[in-house]
Amino acid sequence: MMNLGTFGIYTFDFEHQPAAQLRDSVQELAQQGWRTVWFPEVGGREALTQAGYLLSCTERLHVVNGIARIWSREAAATHAASALLADAYPGRHVLGLGFGGARPGVKPLAAMAEYLDELDALAKESPNPAPQTPVRRILAAYGPKMIALARDRSAGAHTYHVNTAHTAQAREILGPDAFLGVEHAVLLEPDPDKARATAREHLQPYLNTPYNVAKFRRLGYSDEEIGHGGSDRIVDDLVFWGDVDTVVDKLRAHVTAGADHVAVQVIGTEPGGTAMPHWRRLGEALLPPTAP
Repeated sequence: MMNLGTFGIYTFDFEHQPAAQLRDSVQELAQQGWRTVWFPEVGGREALTQAGYLLSCTERLHVVNGIARIWSREAAATHAASALLADAYPGRHVLGLGFGGARPGVKPLAAMAEYLDELDALAKESPNPAPQTPVRRILAAYGPKMIALARDRSAGAHTYHVNTAHTAQAREILGPDAFLGVEHAVLLEPDPDKARATAREHLQPYLNTPYNVAKFRRLGYSDEEIGHGGSDRIVDDLVFWGDVDTVVDKLRAHVTAGADHVAVQVIGTEPGGTAMPHWRRLGEALLPPTAP
């Protein structure tokens, strides 16, 4: 079982920060006591190059691709890069793979299984030295079949924008041993109107893309709740808002439901800005005290 700590950070902020600020950010997070940072692949930066840079900036921080899209690079490139990171930073990198959005005529489950087949074949045939600490990989998974594939072909599953009921369902499918990492968005804003307005702005793309809408339907939300910017129920379930204590209690519910790790995404920061003050406050509440 991977040990990334019970809580980590998930952030889009790094896409908008120059390299020097990126370095300072992850070093400060490590000093605060955060053990793990997750980041997506959306804004143009190559996922595994960025993972390598983040790993090089600290001595102990774990870095997780959440996700590296299988369409962004051939399996040979993914294998070569992830094997080098595993060798250079033993036990600190996790290769999170995902389908990366809808593609007409392509079935995500079949595409992911084929990609994993290629990775496994390359691991047996590579001319490069095998890392002493093997590559650790997880899969982005929502539906039962993809979660089962994550259980059978990787260390476990990574979920994104789900409720606590889904976490319990995923744990049941994964069984007791596979890793379950759950991303959840948060907003340290106690005013309901302000919080929900910011949450709806954040959720807007997800509430209007077919594969996300299908996911929300499976989670039990009606079309009326998903449409028109999202009902209060779906907004409150997908973005935990309030004061620090309220948010922390809600995040811990994922752990109670079966998550091994919860990656906390602070929303509401402007591109080029930083959620550092919020990470600091959350760290004080969520992380174990560090030795003096």
